[in-house]
Amino acid sequence: MCKKKCKIGVFDSGLGGVTVLKRLLKDLPYEEYIYYGDSGNAPYGSGKTKEEIQNLCAKIMDFLIENNCKVVVIACNTATVAALEYLKEKYSIPIIGIIDSGAKIAVQNSSLKKVAVFSTEFTANSNAYKNTIQKYDRDFEVTQVACIEFCPMIEKGWETYDNNQEILEKYINKIPNDVDALVLGCTHYPIIEDYIKKKFNKIILDPAVGLSFELKKLLKNLNILNDNKIKKRPIFFITGELDKFKLTAEKFLEEEIEVYKIAK
Repeated sequence: MCKKKCKIGVFDSGLGGVTVLKRLLKDLPYEEYIYYGDSGNAPYGSGKTKEEIQNLCAKIMDFLIENNCKVVVIACNTATVAALEYLKEKYSIPIIGIIDSGAKIAVQNSSLKKVAVFSTEFTANSNAYKNTIQKYDRDFEVTQVACIEFCPMIEKGWETYDNNQEILEKYINKIPNDVDALVLGCTHYPIIEDYIKKKFNKIILDPAVGLSFELKKLLKNLNILNDNKIKKRPIFFITGELDKFKLTAEKFLEEEIEVYKIAK
């Protein structure tokens, strides 16, 4: 087990995990982070088998462990569904996924017990959110909406698409009127949350909030919370197009980032 000063690894199929990282930087500012964005193999949520996703995640885990990570955060809903249990069996370091956190905040915030979940096709087809939410409260009604175009559009630059409003409305219209909360069940989606808010004026939930709380609790329980009061900038490793990633990540994080291109 790495000691307190070792790093926290955060990974995603591309840009999405940056939304989780932003929350972690706010809530756990003295930890040191390595971010791995596998945009060269994106999207994970459409066109890949469970086994393919598991193999990609194992390669990322090897990289993060080689770089002295004490804990790994799967900042990707699809990868959590496909690979969390597989990775927990394969590796000895603590690994935390995001679905459970998303389910918990849904249960905590929907007074009508009727929620919708925007996610990738893989996550929607797995019923992961529906099953996990109903594990905590069986009375919940869960509408799962697979937003197939969202991830590729966000990766390439949401604002560059003339039809982004049309695409967004297509999925907003799939949410039943009696739903009182929407879970952003893909870590890419908070990047376009402002656009979603204009079309959906009820509660919008970002699972990163719950994940950050769970991670802090885990670090405390294992006595590996970094007690240094020195902030270090995260380092980013990307398997895809570096310039587009850098541009969008810096805009979302509101700061310059140190980013390196690596082989996919």
